[in-house]
Amino acid sequence: MPAMFIAIEIDNSVHKDQDLCNRLVSMCPVDIFEISENSQLITIEENLDECTLCNLCIEASSDEQIKIEKLYRSDSN
Repeated sequence: MPAMFIAIEIDNSVHKDQDLCNRLVSMCPVDIFEISENSQLITIEENLDECTLCNLCIEASSDEQIKIEKLYRSDSN
């Protein structure tokens, strides 16, 4: 089932930095990231809607390597 609330975009440059990939996996409080069999950082789709928007992943990366897109409207209109 696709995520309803957020989508996460991982820039290709992240995959070249194994230390960053490992940091992102270990720091996420809701286990959104994992390392695939081919050493690529991927998201665990069923955990995406658990994201608390803590921004730890964004702060750990640079140059907009991780982008979180809100798929919902935050206003009450």
